[in-house]
Amino acid sequence: MSDNTAHGEPELVQLLTPDGELHEHPDYPLEISTEEIRGLYRDLVLVRRVDTEAVALQRQGELGLWASLLGQEAAQIGSARALRPQDMAFPSYREHGVAWVRGVAPKELLGLFRGVTNGGWDPAKYGLHLYTIVIGSQTLHATGYAMGVQRDGAAGEDGSAVIAYFGDGATSQGDTSEAFTFAAVNNAPVVFFCQNNQWAISEPPDRQTRVPLYRRAAGFGFPGVRIDGNDVFASLAVTRKAMQQAREGQGPMLIEAFTYRMGAHTTNDDPTRYRVAAELEEWKAKDPILRLRAHMETSGIAGDDFFTEVESEADRLGERLRSECRSLPDPAPLDIFHEVYAEPNTQIDLQRAEFADYLASFEDAGAEGGR
Repeated sequence: MSDNTAHGEPELVQLLTPDGELHEHPDYPLEISTEEIRGLYRDLVLVRRVDTEAVALQRQGELGLWASLLGQEAAQIGSARALRPQDMAFPSYREHGVAWVRGVAPKELLGLFRGVTNGGWDPAKYGLHLYTIVIGSQTLHATGYAMGVQRDGAAGEDGSAVIAYFGDGATSQGDTSEAFTFAAVNNAPVVFFCQNNQWAISEPPDRQTRVPLYRRAAGFGFPGVRIDGNDVFASLAVTRKAMQQAREGQGPMLIEAFTYRMGAHTTNDDPTRYRVAAELEEWKAKDPILRLRAHMETSGIAGDDFFTEVESEADRLGERLRSECRSLPDPAPLDIFHEVYAEPNTQIDLQRAEFADYLASFEDAGAEGGR
C-alpha cells in the first residue's frame, strides 16, 4: 500500500503496517518464505541486542563512543538482505545491521569504537566497505566503485551492483550531490539508500530540505522512492528491485527510508535537548520488531517457543559480546603502517623505521636507567 498523495502527502511504500497487517504493493512484490521471515525477525532482535550492549559498554567506559541504530533496524536488515554476495555496500558509521548481515562479527565493530583497530575488516571479504566518519563521502566512494564495476564489465543480470548508506544530514553535503551527478551521467549501477531518521544530530528535516528527500533524485535524472523505513518487508522488496535494475543497466536510484532514530545521535549526545518526549513515544508505536512479531503471531508463522529461543540467543550474544569486548587486544604500535598502500611505499617504509627507532629509544633509556 502507499499513502494518498492527493492531499500533498509524499507517497510511502509500505507492505507491513504498524499493526502487523501485510498488504501487497503492485510495484514491489514480496517473494519470501516462512523461514526467511523468521530469519528477518532473528536479525532484528539480535542486532538490537548488539546495539543495547554496545551502549552499555560505552557507559561503563569500555568503548570510547557508540552510534546507536535503535529504531533503524528494519531499514538496514531489509536492505542488506536484498544484496547478493558479489555486491558492495558502503556504510557510514551506524550501519551495524548491514555489517551483521554481511558477516562482520560484532566484536569487529566494538574494536573500532574501542580504538584497538586501525581500520576494521577486509572490505573485499565481506562486500562491506569500512565505516566512514566524514559525512557523505562514502557516496562518492560508492559511485566511483560502481563506475569501476561498469567499466570492468562486472554488472549485468547476474553481476554486481553497489549500495551507499547515508543519513538525511548527508544530503546537505556537497559530496552527496556530486555523487548523484556522477552516478546519473554515467548511469552507474549504484543504489543510494538514505535513512531519514528525522534528526541530523539536532537538526530536523525542514532544516535540510524544502521537499521530501526522495524527490531530489528527479533533479539529477534518476528515480527516487520513499519507503516506510520501519517496515522490513518494504525495505527488502524495494531494495531488491532497485539493485536488480542497477545491475541490468537502468542506472541509479534513491531510496529514502523514512524512519526514526530512537536513541541518541551518539553516546556523546543528549537528544532531550532538541526533541520532545511525545515524538519518541509516537515512533515507538511503529517499532519495526513489534510489527513483524505481530504479523508472525497472527499469521501463524511463529509461536512462543520461537520467540523465547530468539530472546535466549540474544542473551547469549550479549554475554559473549561483553566478554569479547573486554578481551580485545591492543594493536602493536607499528601496525598503523600496515596496508596504508596496496604496494610498497618508500615514504611509509621510512616513517615506519623512524617510529621503530623512536620506540626503541624508550627501551634503551629504560635499560640505561636500570644500570
